[in-house]
Amino acid sequence: MSLINPNDSLERQNEKLLVITQSLMRRVEQKNAQAGLAYRQFERAALLENQVRERTRDLERTLDLLQDSNARLEVARAETETARSDLAEAIETIEEGFALFDTNDTLVLFNSRFCKDLPDVMPQLASGLTFDRYVTLISQSDTLSLPKDQTPADWARRRMARHLDRHVVFNVSLAEDRWLQVSEHRTSGGGTVILQTDISDIIQLERQERARLRDEQARMLQATLDHLNQGVCIFDSDRTLVGWNSKMDGLLALPKPRVTLGIRFADLIDRLRDQLVFNDGYDAESLRNWANRSSGRSPIAFEICREDGRTYSVFAQEMPDHGFVISFTDVTAEREAARALFEMNEKLERRVRDRTHELGLALAEAERANASKSRFVAAASHDLLQPLSAAKLFVSSLSDKVIPGEAQAVIGKTEKALMGAQQIIEALLDISRLDAGKAIFNVQAVRLSDIVAPLRDELAASAAAKGVELHILDSTLSVRSDPAYLRRILQNLLSNALRYTDAGRVLLGVRRSGGTARIEVWDTGCGIAQQDQKQIFQEFSRLAPQASDGGLGLGLAIVERACKGLGHDLGLWSEPGKGSCFTLAVPIDAAALPRDINQSAPARPAQHDLSGLLVMLVENDPAFAAALSLVVEDMGGDVILAQSAEEALELMHEIQLMPDAFLIDYQLGGDWTGIDLYHRLTEIYGQVPAAILSADRTRELRQRCKDLGIPLISKPVDRDRLWAHLSGRGQHLSAAE
Repeated sequence: MSLINPNDSLERQNEKLLVITQSLMRRVEQKNAQAGLAYRQFERAALLENQVRERTRDLERTLDLLQDSNARLEVARAETETARSDLAEAIETIEEGFALFDTNDTLVLFNSRFCKDLPDVMPQLASGLTFDRYVTLISQSDTLSLPKDQTPADWARRRMARHLDRHVVFNVSLAEDRWLQVSEHRTSGGGTVILQTDISDIIQLERQERARLRDEQARMLQATLDHLNQGVCIFDSDRTLVGWNSKMDGLLALPKPRVTLGIRFADLIDRLRDQLVFNDGYDAESLRNWANRSSGRSPIAFEICREDGRTYSVFAQEMPDHGFVISFTDVTAEREAARALFEMNEKLERRVRDRTHELGLALAEAERANASKSRFVAAASHDLLQPLSAAKLFVSSLSDKVIPGEAQAVIGKTEKALMGAQQIIEALLDISRLDAGKAIFNVQAVRLSDIVAPLRDELAASAAAKGVELHILDSTLSVRSDPAYLRRILQNLLSNALRYTDAGRVLLGVRRSGGTARIEVWDTGCGIAQQDQKQIFQEFSRLAPQASDGGLGLGLAIVERACKGLGHDLGLWSEPGKGSCFTLAVPIDAAALPRDINQSAPARPAQHDLSGLLVMLVENDPAFAAALSLVVEDMGGDVILAQSAEEALELMHEIQLMPDAFLIDYQLGGDWTGIDLYHRLTEIYGQVPAAILSADRTRELRQRCKDLGIPLISKPVDRDRLWAHLSGRGQHLSAAE
């Protein structure tokens, strides 16, 4: 236990030790009994004195330390005060308002310019003010200018939300068009520094510059609008007219812009309602409804007409600020031009219709004339072939009865003349059928050797008589074509080459080119000039009329039409003085042919014998009937002649005998045809061996005979073919004969 409290100051401890020493000395002086006790007390007093001296020394040292600490503290306090004074002077020198909040969001320091522009807030600023209280004071200040849709509580809530960011810069609008820029930054120690800068002059200058730019842009925009050919009206989001161009002054009867600007769109429509007529399904009400939409207007276009007849194309479109612009384009001239063009088109269409009608009538007349020509050619050919056939048959019959000599030579010349006439008539018939599109093409596989070999034999004598070398090269190719027409084409090409070649040679050869057989006919004749090469394919066209054989110029016309009908490409190369080359491209068919095809007339047998053959001839032409009967009887057959279908049926009923063959003319006169008579005979007597005789070579007749399975023997009738049919070897004859 200590008599001294260590917590006491050194002065207090010394005071207590002095009191204790004095008390002990008094006791020693008062108690002189018991000397030993007194001595011990003395020793204790001496010990205490030593302790007092040590404590005194410690106290003195402590006092020295304390004095040194107090001195340093005074220096630090002076430095702090100096620093605080310097900081206060520093922030006071800042032109902006400055405030510092500590980590607890308590106001620590601020300068005299902080909230200077908020006179009702500035007196309430003091150290220890919390940040949220500071924000509340600002939001409730009468100097703060808030937007119409914002309350002080909303402003304070948004301000506190931005306080969470480390760096914030924003503008605050104050009364009397004053503006503060507030910058808020977080310090490294967690405090907050706020700077307030008066930017009223900057805002006003910027506003003036913006107004100047806006005025300049407005002038430029107005100049641009005035330069346009269209009239333009601009309405803001409140549907108020805020601008238009000078072109509008002449388009619509409205007051000057200084009077009209600011007018509502609805009022403008009401003013114009009586002087405008809307087109394209629009009216004033639909346009008003479109303008009354707050946003999302789709562009519209329509036309309006004024009382004076002017027509305007109107286009309206929404702008980004939800206003809209309407343009007016004067299209009166275009509409009048379109109207005039429409009327002109109508007039032209009427003229075209009239001319088309006239051309249709002319075409119909031409078609009727062409049909009449074809019918005339067919009828004339039939009428010519009837006596020609009879003459040939008479001459043929006479040749077997006349003794050889001069008479036989005359008969031969007569047969040659009749053959020439027959060839001319057949050529006319071929031209007529090909022109009318009624030619029948029996396309099949054809071995070229079966076509060209007979032509070599047929034309060799003619070539030798002219002293021209004729070379026809054999070919093993098979092609797809009509055998009869292919033979006729090649025969005409070779005959034409021989006709116009006086010396040299004529060559027919075949070249293979892919899937095509290229048949070429070369000659060393006079050649054909380039300008005449199209003319030679026309009817009765002869470039060398002095040719000795007297051709009529129908051969190449038939060749050209037959190649077109068969789809065979026909080509020509020729040079005057060097010769010509006709080419024919025919598709190749590799399939084997069922039989040989030879279109040349069969050689006349040495003797025709039809002994015991009974033939019923139904023919209404007496001359032809007499000639055909004479030919059959010369062959040993017997003829029953009937000049009509009724007579034939009566004779069949009377004789009660079935003839071995029926030769029935197709055109019997009256209501009967040879086909009708054939049907009637088959109804009565069953299947009968009959053949139809006719100069009619139409597709319909050939097809009907083919369907019935009976031969069609064309007039003029060849004696050898007639014998081949009647002798039982004519079953291969068909409608193609």
